[in-house]
Amino acid sequence: MANVGYDDTPVIPGSIYKVHDGERPQPRVVTPGTASTQDAPGTVPSDAVVLFDGSSLAGWVSLKDGSPAPWSLGAGFMEVVPKTGNIRSVAEFGDCQLHLEFASPAEVKGDSQGRGNSGVFLMGLYEIQVLDCYQNPTYADGTTGGIYGQYPPLVNACRPPAAWQQYDIVWEGPRFAGEKLLKPAYVTVFLNGLVLHNRQELQGPTQHRQLANYTPHAPVGPLVLQDHNDLVRFRNIWYRPLTWYDEV
Repeated sequence: MANVGYDDTPVIPGSIYKVHDGERPQPRVVTPGTASTQDAPGTVPSDAVVLFDGSSLAGWVSLKDGSPAPWSLGAGFMEVVPKTGNIRSVAEFGDCQLHLEFASPAEVKGDSQGRGNSGVFLMGLYEIQVLDCYQNPTYADGTTGGIYGQYPPLVNACRPPAAWQQYDIVWEGPRFAGEKLLKPAYVTVFLNGLVLHNRQELQGPTQHRQLANYTPHAPVGPLVLQDHNDLVRFRNIWYRPLTWYDEV
């Protein structure tokens, strides 16, 4: 094998490896997915865990009682059935890259928070807002892509009603030691390819009309999708666990 590094360079501060170290572990090889279109979802990366591929709701249950998810299944998508309640993924996970696509109802009804409202709750606790904010102003920290009740998105990147929209989210969950918060949660959010939050620190689980604060919880949790009485659709939901290794 050809020489792929050096052993006569200085050690990188905070690391056990040297600059250009030939013994440093190689990145995992992952086959990328393909981009979605309005007509069809893209394919997923080779190491992705698929939460919803449009064919079944088997990986989802009612948040209220754990019974089979009561939402409707369409041609490659799921749709909120109003007043049936939130649903959650059976799978639970922590730090991740999450991809999810949603579409607000074609028939525009209501305004502000009453129009195409839903939500994506990471670990079941931290909401990234889903709303039809195409030419529909609302309070800033409740805008589509907002960290609900905490931070507005940098931009409003909404497509028109009924168009498929894409969230790409990098999530770092909080860390606790007993009752002590060691590290807060951080999130990076893209909507339709535009950055909305760049490793934004969260103040705690998101709340409605209340301040957030941290209380200890498990290091993993489900993805929760909200029933807010609007016919919001979802498709092509997958995540990739973020794997880290300690070089010190």
